[in-house]
Amino acid sequence: MKNFNAANEIQDLQYFGEFGGVNPSISDSSTYTFLSAKTMFDTFEGNADGCYLYSRHSSPMNLYLAQALAKLENTAAANVTASGMGAITTVLLQLCQSGDHIISSRTIYGGTYAFLKNFLPPFHIETSFVDISNFEGIESAIRPTTKIIYCETVSNPLLEIADIRKLSAICKKYNLKLVVDNTFSPLSVSPGVLGADIVIHSLTKFINGSSDTVGGVYCGTQEFINETKNVNSGACMLLGPTMDSLRSASILKNLRTLHIRIKQHSYNALYLAERFEQDGLKVCYPGLQSHKHHELMKSMMHTEYGFGGILTLDAGTTDKANEFMELMQKENLGYLAVSLGFYKTLFSCSGSSTSSEIPEEERISMGISDGLIRFSIGLDDDIQRTYQRMKACMVKTGVN
Repeated sequence: MKNFNAANEIQDLQYFGEFGGVNPSISDSSTYTFLSAKTMFDTFEGNADGCYLYSRHSSPMNLYLAQALAKLENTAAANVTASGMGAITTVLLQLCQSGDHIISSRTIYGGTYAFLKNFLPPFHIETSFVDISNFEGIESAIRPTTKIIYCETVSNPLLEIADIRKLSAICKKYNLKLVVDNTFSPLSVSPGVLGADIVIHSLTKFINGSSDTVGGVYCGTQEFINETKNVNSGACMLLGPTMDSLRSASILKNLRTLHIRIKQHSYNALYLAERFEQDGLKVCYPGLQSHKHHELMKSMMHTEYGFGGILTLDAGTTDKANEFMELMQKENLGYLAVSLGFYKTLFSCSGSSTSSEIPEEERISMGISDGLIRFSIGLDDDIQRTYQRMKACMVKTGVN
């Protein structure tokens, strides 16, 4: 895809600080004053542009960041939240009421899975988990009460790719909303351009990139964003997952280098994946021709940003995976930690960490093995050296 360049859209935004600073000023206030009571009333009703009432509703810095992220995903508007889960739960609760039904990819982040599987049923919102590439199965799962098809562009942790164009066509056919979590593939894929109705990110990951801030965003139409912030019925307004202005400012600054970082993450991940595959290891990465959705990913992605910074390696057993990861950390090849998008490589055993909310028998049926290691590949300058040192760790721990 070449017709949309999110990095240029973001760079074309221009914000000046209160005193001419090259960064916008941070409004470190929870509430705002008015010159007239009528203006306060109009702002409370959402009819006074440029005025602010209370930071749970909106703040200048949050709006700056939201505008930039809407540009990133080519949507009319966006709203930032205090975490990725804050964005996911806001969207799902805004779109669904008691008695409604959701269709979700079976391979998704463990926290999202737990919310759908465990938290929503007491509110009489049911979820059917499906193979997101089985379109006949998806259509057969649709009920009169179905409201959403939910998926991740690149699934966590199996790195399966969702065909957003086909899923969008199904949603349009049945008048459903397509909600896509694009956390693993910012810039590389633009779900909104491909037909997604709402695009979600955990800003904690690649977009912020420094593992010092938790945040989330959902991007969509201006009408939908307004609905979530409605003082009487808005899920975000009433549940209160508000992002702090100081955190918004930090993420906005880091967003400006996302295009540079994503290219390096992707370059390094592809280099390692190709070498691991040549070594006969069980590696999964969308950039490999052996990946079952390689051609699909190519058809959806902006090629200049590559296939992303996430790969998986199956070490066979949990004990062997742990031994290998502990040695890599000792050798300063990265950190044994969850999350992703950091400048250092991060690695974790998915079955006992980010996918641990999923019952063991379901993890096995999905293909999440006990020894599956998820790597978030860092920004190493000499990736050939990194490969040689990782290979030495594999030899020492018997990973083959």
